Amino acid sequence: MNLLPKSSKEFSSSEYWEQFFRRRGERAFEWYGGYLELCAVLHKYIKPKDKVLVVGCGNSELSERLYDAGCQNLTNIDVSEVVIRQMNERNASQRPNMTYQLMDATKTTFTDSHFQAVLDKGTLDAILTDTEAGTLETATKLLTEIGRVLQCGGRYICVSLAQAHVLEKLVTQFSQGGWMVRIHQVSESSSKQSGSQFPLPVFVFVMTKVKEMPGFPLVLEMMPDDEGGKSVRCGSTNELMDMVKERQRYALIRNRLNQNQGSPEVSLDLCDGVSGRTRYTFHVVDSPTIRPSHSNHFAIFIIPQGRETEWLFGSETGRRQLAGSVGFRRLLVVALHRDQQYDSMEAIQSELSAKVLELAPPGLPDNQQVPFLSAGGDIGVRTVQYRGRSEMSGEYVVEDVRGDGTSYFRRLIFLSNQNVVQSEARLLPSNTQSGQKKKRKDKKKQQKANDNLDPKTTHVMDKSYLCCEHHKAMISGLSLLHNPGVASEQHISVLVVGLGGGSLSLFIHDYFLGAQVEAVEIDSAVLDVACRWFGFSLDDRLKVHLADGLVHINDLAGKGIFILNLVCRDPDLKGKVIKTIHEVFPLIYVQKIEDEVNEILFCRPHSGQTHDISNIKETAGGLEKQLRRPGMLWDESFVLADMLKSVQIV
Repeated sequence: MNLLPKSSKEFSSSEYWEQFFRRRGERAFEWYGGYLELCAVLHKYIKPKDKVLVVGCGNSELSERLYDAGCQNLTNIDVSEVVIRQMNERNASQRPNMTYQLMDATKTTFTDSHFQAVLDKGTLDAILTDTEAGTLETATKLLTEIGRVLQCGGRYICVSLAQAHVLEKLVTQFSQGGWMVRIHQVSESSSKQSGSQFPLPVFVFVMTKVKEMPGFPLVLEMMPDDEGGKSVRCGSTNELMDMVKERQRYALIRNRLNQNQGSPEVSLDLCDGVSGRTRYTFHVVDSPTIRPSHSNHFAIFIIPQGRETEWLFGSETGRRQLAGSVGFRRLLVVALHRDQQYDSMEAIQSELSAKVLELAPPGLPDNQQVPFLSAGGDIGVRTVQYRGRSEMSGEYVVEDVRGDGTSYFRRLIFLSNQNVVQSEARLLPSNTQSGQKKKRKDKKKQQKANDNLDPKTTHVMDKSYLCCEHHKAMISGLSLLHNPGVASEQHISVLVVGLGGGSLSLFIHDYFLGAQVEAVEIDSAVLDVACRWFGFSLDDRLKVHLADGLVHINDLAGKGIFILNLVCRDPDLKGKVIKTIHEVFPLIYVQKIEDEVNEILFCRPHSGQTHDISNIKETAGGLEKQLRRPGMLWDESFVLADMLKSVQIV
């Protein structure tokens, strides 16, 4: 038997409800849940001696359960004659102090200030089905009438789904009248216990009538999910409404995850309840191809601080690989944020244990222990060394982090794009710097010192380290010079567009002894950071121009090699870029960087200088031998020939 209306507008019709209760009979209809879901909130605001008006009572058992719990001064009204007769017959002898009356809630016959509380479970939602003028006028009449019959200090308790137009009407009308506005979300655990499968969250709005006092600040509060939490005082009605909408979006995400465990990765932020800043970012990764067992349903993986930008943790493809390797059908990958304090893995586990279970897959056995995993077994190390602001790029931080193993790195990160490391340098203990002057046989000892770096140790920059694979490919591309055999000592002029922390410019300066290096940087703040925090310094072979690099490139287009790090995901746009470059540089070699979108273009102005591709690796190997001079550190992972193993002419 279908009891749903043909359109939502029928919900506001008394004829619809009359027919609804006639066809449904005496079976209770609990819109938005019953006493079990709501009692924890209701008993905070309804006291046993309160006179309570229940508007649009229907045949819900809520009033009966409240009566049995001690709140017996209840007056119930509804527009359906059928349901009022049913409820009077059902309660006349068992609950003699509770009455049911046929009455329209928009025009009651009660005297002013007659009640201490008005309870509305779904009635406003039924009336306010759209934003048409007539509908809004009816809703205004209802809320105005409720305000009239409530005493000062009385509470209007409205249970609602808080659709956008209902939310705005409630919050706006009562806040403008100077009422205190407080919002609770109905407990998820209560909904599960009652068997509720409703996908959207139910909210309880508590509007407290107070005397209007000009200049008195609005009281707008979102209440915590748990008893021990703190309420959040909002500064505006928009802020309060946004908090409700965030919870609604979260509920829809959870419902989608429960319905489809093979859906694409879902990411969401968990904010600090006091500051409102993001404290954790969750990435929900499902691996439906993993065969289920009793113990592999669900796990939590904590990304160590400072490693969230690594491919394995910072990309969707990497996180899928991580999920497959740990062997759980659902892996919740958790990123920790700077500006937040984390004491230990145990503290994080205690803080998140309840919240992460909300994202557990269906079928998780009761009381099953959910493991917390991490790389290296701890939460990593991140120390912010400096904060600044660039007029061009906004706020930035310089921070030291521990990488994979025990190596430490210094990074420059612009906060407008926190998932991208703008510059990175490896840190060495200060005694390793002097060790560079020792014989090459001490190199392994130096590397061991680096591996055991203590974050409190005084340290210097490792100038042999190139953090980016595309930087290594660029250096390898210098083997394409006309006389690469003596490139390490031959006089060459190199223009680096974009300074960053200065590692690429410094590497060329230190390892190519005949090089005159000019770096062009448009942002003076970046130059300041490089000098102050990344060990960058100028001399007669290394200069920096604070200017637009395009001007310099236009002036030098007919000389040497133009090496470009091209980052473009659009194949059509990439083709246009290469075509434009071809107009100036007839010969272009391209080297793709493995597992990255980056491609390095080596551009020559004269096609007659073509190198035999089959000899390029041999040429690069010869250059590397010259760069590996006694007394200089060399990153053993940097093999020039390997960086050019798949170079092609385009």
